[in-house]
Amino acid sequence: MAHVRRFDHVGITVADLGRATAFFVGLGLEVEGTGSVEGEFVETVCGIPGAHCEIAMLRPPGGGSLLELSSFVTPDHLPGSPNAMANELGLRNVSFEVGDLDAAVAAVAADGYGLVAGIGEYEGSVRMAYVRGPDGIVVSLFEQRDPGTV
Repeated sequence: MAHVRRFDHVGITVADLGRATAFFVGLGLEVEGTGSVEGEFVETVCGIPGAHCEIAMLRPPGGGSLLELSSFVTPDHLPGSPNAMANELGLRNVSFEVGDLDAAVAAVAADGYGLVAGIGEYEGSVRMAYVRGPDGIVVSLFEQRDPGTV
């Protein structure tokens, strides 16, 4: 029996909700909703007494699974590894297909975010780059290539 009915969202905890939301909106995601959660529910689910967090739910253009950004008001957030590399255990990246990889990389660079390394191409079919966004979040941006344009 399958327990999972659908993939709903990925959640990322950030220090500055406004800055992180602006980063992902700049890539083309849309704010579906915002809110605040505190009290018994979030304390039970997270296992953190006194938890209070602000949340923004973002949806990619055309629909699909959501990206949840949350920032704790209380208690203070704990720093993660802002320079984590792909071989470090845990969630390593969130990935989005873009129409023009060079333009997307240039747009995030204009906002002060850079590449983790470089832009790679796989067998003429996909170009991809890792960008390190707010709080060290690694965002994989990839562009599907038409094999006839190689």
